[in-house]
Amino acid sequence: MTTSTRGTTRVPAVLVLEDGRIFRGRAYGAVGETFGEAVFSTGMTGYQETLTDPSYARQIVVATAPQIGNTGWNDEDDESRRIWVSGYVVRDPARVPSNWRSRRSLDEELTRQGVVGIAGIDTRALTRHLRERGSMRAGVFSGEALADDAALLARVLEQPQMKGASLFAEVATQEAYVVPAIGEKKFTVAAVDLGIKGMTPQRMAERGIEVHVLPATATVEEVYAVQPDGVFFSNGPGDPATADQPVALMRGVLERGTPLFGICFGNQILGRALGFGTFKLKYGHRGINQPVQDRTTGKVEVTAHNHGFAVDAPLDKVSDTPYGRAEVSHVCLNDNVVEGLQLLDRPAFSVQYHPEAAAGPHDAAYLFDRFVSLMEGQRA
Repeated sequence: MTTSTRGTTRVPAVLVLEDGRIFRGRAYGAVGETFGEAVFSTGMTGYQETLTDPSYARQIVVATAPQIGNTGWNDEDDESRRIWVSGYVVRDPARVPSNWRSRRSLDEELTRQGVVGIAGIDTRALTRHLRERGSMRAGVFSGEALADDAALLARVLEQPQMKGASLFAEVATQEAYVVPAIGEKKFTVAAVDLGIKGMTPQRMAERGIEVHVLPATATVEEVYAVQPDGVFFSNGPGDPATADQPVALMRGVLERGTPLFGICFGNQILGRALGFGTFKLKYGHRGINQPVQDRTTGKVEVTAHNHGFAVDAPLDKVSDTPYGRAEVSHVCLNDNVVEGLQLLDRPAFSVQYHPEAAAGPHDAAYLFDRFVSLMEGQRA
């Protein structure tokens, strides 16, 4: 990715999709070129949390909400150390941010971090195109990166596909660190960072959990060196079919019978550890308004999602696995995609979405309490 930081108000830009569709607008954020998988997110709010979510690595995110940037950019709501999206596509960027916590505009922050974007295009037409054709490789070009359409399309087609991409180790922490419990410490959890969001250990800390966040390369010995009451596997980017090391680590945890909780990428890792396959969705689930049913209670939750892959597990029966019986615990009501798994004979479960609610509704906060209950039961 090459970038420049000169003013972008009148700099032309183009978005080129791998099937040859082209959208023309103006530069937003840094000027230059960037490549990634074009995906759309339906969240009306929470763009700062979206942009700093490591699960969006190597993706060009299209905001379906027409106006973006109204609340500017603050120093509190980042979910990680940097913006991870490879590009950002908006229709109508706010001219002046207005929020008491705002420190600078979204445009300024994108420019500061070298994120190439495009504004002023018909994002509704683009979203409909991606829904019909599926998520696909794309490039955003502006300033000196502009060339004739055929040359830009050729550049896009040179880029790697998301299927088969191994990205989790690129976004994970390189050094272990600890998030202390808030108030009385009740439990210790080893959290394997595959692209963890900052609010996730915060939600556990609020429940009296001391969280030891470990690199994606952590071994079973390193996990158990912290003497955990439970083990957590985080969200993360890329194709779960490439995550052989986390799968092996999770199997080691399952063999020991330690309470286990996974979200998003962690759900896919649990699926693979149990012997299920994974597959790429046509255009994925991204946003903060996805309806999911908890089949253990019958309740429907409005949930936050960011995933382009899913677990291939039977919805209508209990499955036998090397670690006992397993069943699908949650399902998406839009398309029947598996949104959660649980073991019936060991203390382990996972969900495909984001219960930390950053950004998003708080319907799924109970899942952290369910994790606490597993650890309490194990201790008893």
